[in-house]
Amino acid sequence: MNWRPYWRGRERFTVFAGAWNDDAVQAWLKQWREDDQRPRRLHIIALTADGLPGFRRLLQPDAAVTVDLLHAPLDAALARLQARIDGAVFDGAIVPPSLARLLERDAVLFDPATGAIGRYATRKPIAPPPPAPQRTAIVIGAGLAGAAACERLCARGWHVTLLERHPAAAMEASGNLAGISMPLLSKDDNITSRLTRAAFLFARDYWRTLGGVGIGAGAAIEGQNCGVLLAARDPAHARQQRAIAAAQALPLDYAQWFDADNRFGGLAPHGAWLFPGGGWMRPGSAIAAMLDACGPRLQMRFGVGDVTLQRGAADADGWTARGADGQRIAAAPTVIVASGGAAIAQTAALPFERVRGQVTHLAAGAAPELGYVLCREAYLTPAAGGMRSAGATYDSDADPALRMASQQQNLDNMRSMLADPSLAHAAPLAGRVGFRAVAPDRLPMVGAVPEPAFEIGAERLRELPRQPGLYALLAYASRGLIWAPLAAELLAAAIEGEPLPLESDLAAALDPGRFVLRARRTRT
Repeated sequence: MNWRPYWRGRERFTVFAGAWNDDAVQAWLKQWREDDQRPRRLHIIALTADGLPGFRRLLQPDAAVTVDLLHAPLDAALARLQARIDGAVFDGAIVPPSLARLLERDAVLFDPATGAIGRYATRKPIAPPPPAPQRTAIVIGAGLAGAAACERLCARGWHVTLLERHPAAAMEASGNLAGISMPLLSKDDNITSRLTRAAFLFARDYWRTLGGVGIGAGAAIEGQNCGVLLAARDPAHARQQRAIAAAQALPLDYAQWFDADNRFGGLAPHGAWLFPGGGWMRPGSAIAAMLDACGPRLQMRFGVGDVTLQRGAADADGWTARGADGQRIAAAPTVIVASGGAAIAQTAALPFERVRGQVTHLAAGAAPELGYVLCREAYLTPAAGGMRSAGATYDSDADPALRMASQQQNLDNMRSMLADPSLAHAAPLAGRVGFRAVAPDRLPMVGAVPEPAFEIGAERLRELPRQPGLYALLAYASRGLIWAPLAAELLAAAIEGEPLPLESDLAAALDPGRFVLRARRTRT
């Protein structure tokens, strides 16, 4: 299929390729690369029978190309797809209703069985595509969420100003020595499991595009894909996990359940999950890699203190960010609040709390080396740079100082996991305190920020009024390394009007407006 005559003169072109065909897709990519009149962005969407259920976005060497694989039956996949399709490959003379819903007027239709090419004709009203955004933005917060937002926008040609109240990046919870990366599982494969699976797989690919994870000069990001062993807490917990393993045929490179045996040296007397693709990373190194990837399109302003936002009299006037002295710092039509628990008036109505987390730092020899991350009530990382991390607490207070009670809690958890009560009794009080923003449902907030005043009669997310040009990337709790890449990709795609990398119900589960609707239902 030669797409050149159909995509020329367009801002972007989205193709539904039907069942995945690597040869065909590679041919289309070759056409796109060699066409000097190609669209600015190319999206290819295809069905696949391989891999884990759900949608999976595959990042390409050229950031202007997106490939989405939908692992689901045709109608189920298209029912959850949010995209505007300009060209489609399908067998048969009749367009399936699930596909027709997504087609643009005059979309190109190709039947590979006959070679016939036609145009989609319909009398139904089709909304015009949204205008291309002004690709200038302010991002508030230089942690994992903000850095990922900067990188995903800059990859799309945006110019971004990053504002951080601290004198450097990664000075909140993102400043910890190590963060853990692993998915979550459930017997019914619920929304949280589906979301963490999508985020975990996307993040694993994403870090590779930035130079990879490892120890030493060969990797851009400090860490290890050493695997994570999640031990069952007790026999009852083990039974639940065994039921999950029986209910789902999980690929061995994603998750493996082991019943109790001596495979792990007695560390899993009730059984354990092994996540071979999991591991640990130093969040600050990931932030540095993301900001470096932005290139000259990114301007960084550190030490600006607490920022206030002011919207112009008309929506077209955009937003102005001002410092504590009232002086203008930056202005842009788009603002992304990624500042964790820092107060911004326009997001103050969003329900999240700041949760204290203390991590204990131990000398490398304070506990036996396992070669992987061990998790149960807490986690213990392998040694790196002569140090190991154990933790972290979930405290409800705002004390920023290290304290012995939290240290003792971390050490007790470590001794319990390693079944050795004698470990690290003389360990000095060392570690770090950070504060995580946590939403009531423990899921992030990704999307346009609702207007504080509730719209009477609004019962669906699409009916909620939003603050124009204002978006949130908040409440990653203790899973920023997993959430940050996919959440930023989801938000950037939504702002650009591109196909979303997640199923529609999963994107809705992250929308900040979900809490407005829940509050209304509670009141009524």
